[in-house]
Amino acid sequence: MFIKNTWYVACTEAELEAKGVQALGRTICNEKMVFFKGPDGKVAAVEDFCPHRGAPLSLGKVCEGKLVCGYHGLEMGCEGKTVHMPGQRVRGFPAIKAYAVTQRYGFVWVWPGDPSKADVALMPVFEFFDNPAWAYGGGLYHVQADYRLMIDNLMDLTHETYVHANSIGQPEIDETPCETKVEGDQVILQRHMQGIQAPPFWQMAMSANGLDPQAKVDRWQICRFTPPTHIMIDVGVALAGKGGFDAAPEHKAYSVVVDFITPESETSHWYHWGMARQFKPHDAELTDKIRAGHDRKLLMLNIDSGGVQSRRIIDRLLAEENNTGVTA
Repeated sequence: MFIKNTWYVACTEAELEAKGVQALGRTICNEKMVFFKGPDGKVAAVEDFCPHRGAPLSLGKVCEGKLVCGYHGLEMGCEGKTVHMPGQRVRGFPAIKAYAVTQRYGFVWVWPGDPSKADVALMPVFEFFDNPAWAYGGGLYHVQADYRLMIDNLMDLTHETYVHANSIGQPEIDETPCETKVEGDQVILQRHMQGIQAPPFWQMAMSANGLDPQAKVDRWQICRFTPPTHIMIDVGVALAGKGGFDAAPEHKAYSVVVDFITPESETSHWYHWGMARQFKPHDAELTDKIRAGHDRKLLMLNIDSGGVQSRRIIDRLLAEENNTGVTA
C-alpha cells in the first residue's frame, strides 16, 4: 500500500521537454499515468488509458495541448474528458481519471490521491532550489525494489564504508555511534566524526573549495526523513576544531544530498537523487564532476533506528489515510 494523498516527484521538467510532442508515461503508486502539456503550457496528468480500446495514451502525441491517442486519433483534454475523435461522437464518453499536478524546483509533482485534497501549500520547501547561492546536479534511477528499502538504505549510512569505499566510505563511520530522534513526522539521524582524514570524495571537495585535502577534519552526516519518502542528508567536512557543521563557510566543504523516492509498484520505485552545494555554486565543471563521481549502488540495505522510525511513520500515515485505526 502507498500513501496517496501527498505530493510525489513524477519526473523532471527536462524529461518532459525531451519528449518533444510525445507524452510521458509513468506508473506511480500502481497507477498508470501520462504527463503532457496542455494548451496553456502547464503540465497535466491523466490515466494512461484510452476509453475507446484501452490503448496507452502515452504512445500517442500531443497536438495543440490535447493528448491524441495513437490508435484511432481520439483526443483527450487535461481534465480526462474526451473532446474529439475523427468521424465519431465521443463527448458522451465518461471521463478518465485526472491527477492534480504542479511544477516546482525543476520537477513535475503529482498527487496520486483525491484531487480535491491536493494543496500546493503542503509541498515541501527547500532553500537550495532556485537559489543562485547554491548549485544542484542529479539524476534518476529506476530501482527494482520496494521503495521502503531505499529509505532504509539512506537512513543507515554505515553501509558507506563498504559500498562506497572508493569515494565517501571510511572505517570511522562504523566506529562512530549515531543518534536518532523523532520530531513530529520527521526522523533525524546524525553522526559526527572528529579529527579524521577525509575520504577521497571530500578531499576533492576540499581542494575545490581552497582547503588542504590532507588536513584533519570533523565530518558530519545528518539524515532527515520527511514523509512520504523525502530524505535530505546534510553532509560535509570542516577543518578540525573549526566548529564542524557550524563552521564558517571558508573552513568547510558541505552539501545536501537530495533524495526523492517515488513508489512505482510494490517491487519498484523511481529514485531522483542529487547534490546541492553552497561552495563554488557557479562552477559547472565541478557540478558535473560531482555528479559523475556520485556512485549510487544498492549493494547493501541495512536497517537501523532511522529506517525503523521512518517506517513507523509511513505505517501510521497509511493507517490514517485508509482509516484503519492502526497507530505506530
